[in-house]
Amino acid sequence: MPELPEVETTRRQIGPAIVGPTIREVTIHPGAERLAMTHSPRELEGELTGRTIESLDRHGKYLVATLDDGRSWVLHLRMSGSLVVTQSSEPDRYERARVVFDDDTILRFNDLRKFGTWHLVEDARDAMPNAGPDALSEEFSARWLREQLARRSIAVKSALLDQKIAAGVGNIYADEACYIAGVDPRAASNSLGPRRVVRLHAAVIEALERSLVDGGTTFSDYLNGEGEPGLHRINVHVFRRDGEPCGRCGRTIQKIRLGGRGTHYCPRCQRR
Repeated sequence: MPELPEVETTRRQIGPAIVGPTIREVTIHPGAERLAMTHSPRELEGELTGRTIESLDRHGKYLVATLDDGRSWVLHLRMSGSLVVTQSSEPDRYERARVVFDDDTILRFNDLRKFGTWHLVEDARDAMPNAGPDALSEEFSARWLREQLARRSIAVKSALLDQKIAAGVGNIYADEACYIAGVDPRAASNSLGPRRVVRLHAAVIEALERSLVDGGTTFSDYLNGEGEPGLHRINVHVFRRDGEPCGRCGRTIQKIRLGGRGTHYCPRCQRR
């Protein structure tokens, strides 16, 4: 699933092309009707047509387009979605919807698994009711993280995946953050002392920002706003590197199942 760096990379790339021009036509293709969450597909097409996007923001894994009538068009890429700006009218293989602007710019919504969602709402928060502070915002502070972890006995990684705690962090960057901080992902959240929480907080930010430099991470489906894969895959510390030597100590990176998720860590650098 595209996580914060992938969604932010997409926002930065498509924003200059779609903020300003008027939406001339919207098409949600047959078979992709579940994309429209708040309206029927035809209603949503009609509501968006003629509107102008005044700003494009992000919260966690959500993109929030503010329209000229004050409403918010909230998009979520889910498992395999991508948004690509193009001038070509030829459809992509997995194109589920397209938006055509009055300057002939085309925004494609491609989605192999058809899990992506569009909401059109008065208040963007209505489309993401379970989202806590964005993991790259000032609200996501070390103090906030310490307070949240202290209330839970679940595994640290499971806590980082809770979007109420750190909106935007998913499987890749939870593994990477735990490694950078030297925290065993299985450790109980409320067992971490203040200094370790501070390290973990800094590690979350470092993991996300390192990926942003590389335009996100692609292991399978993710493509950025220009239709290209993210390059951070070659720079991950542990994620999907099981069986390889740890870059710090040389010990073999292990993969386990934790909360139903594949989890990667170094058994020496991340002792409990």
